[in-house]
Amino acid sequence: MSQFKSPLTLFFATLIVIALLAFFGPEERSLGANVRIVYLHGAWVVTAELAFMMAGLAGLIALLARREIFHQCSAALGRTGIIFWVTYLPLSLWAMQSNWNGLFLAEPRFRLASIFAVTGILLQVGLWLINTNWITSLGNLLFIIVLRVLFATADNVMHPPPSPIFNSGNYTIIGFFVALIVLSIVAAYFLTRFLFTLNTENL
Repeated sequence: MSQFKSPLTLFFATLIVIALLAFFGPEERSLGANVRIVYLHGAWVVTAELAFMMAGLAGLIALLARREIFHQCSAALGRTGIIFWVTYLPLSLWAMQSNWNGLFLAEPRFRLASIFAVTGILLQVGLWLINTNWITSLGNLLFIIVLRVLFATADNVMHPPPSPIFNSGNYTIIGFFVALIVLSIVAAYFLTRFLFTLNTENL
């Protein structure tokens, strides 16, 4: 495979595009240019959750259909999800510091996200060491179920529902945020392809 067509190269190329796009994002009346990091951290966590959901879905299909390829997809997607989840945390800290001049580490959803980051890393390392298909698929399925249940009951302090972006009525901001999400998903796709290939080559 050509180096310029490798999934890892395309992943980093997409990251560069995301960074450039975020730098020129639309400003917001109260937060000004600092809102750009809020857009980016929002797109990042959406992508992480989507990867976890797809990992859980692939794991469920693999357990029901007993198809090897779905086990491998679940493994790659779970690893992609935790990479995006862990890297979302410093973006969240950056957003706090830039926009609210301080770090609110006790914020319920940030605290919960930190717990799931540590748990997710330990889970993925454990699944990699155990290297058993059905355990990997089951682990990824249970992880996203527990994550969604706990976040659904968590208090909203700095993340008030419904989404401030999608309910802003500003279609420039909404369109920009959607574009960031799409590009982040594309980056996750390339990373998943790389991890999938890496995993299958080591079988």
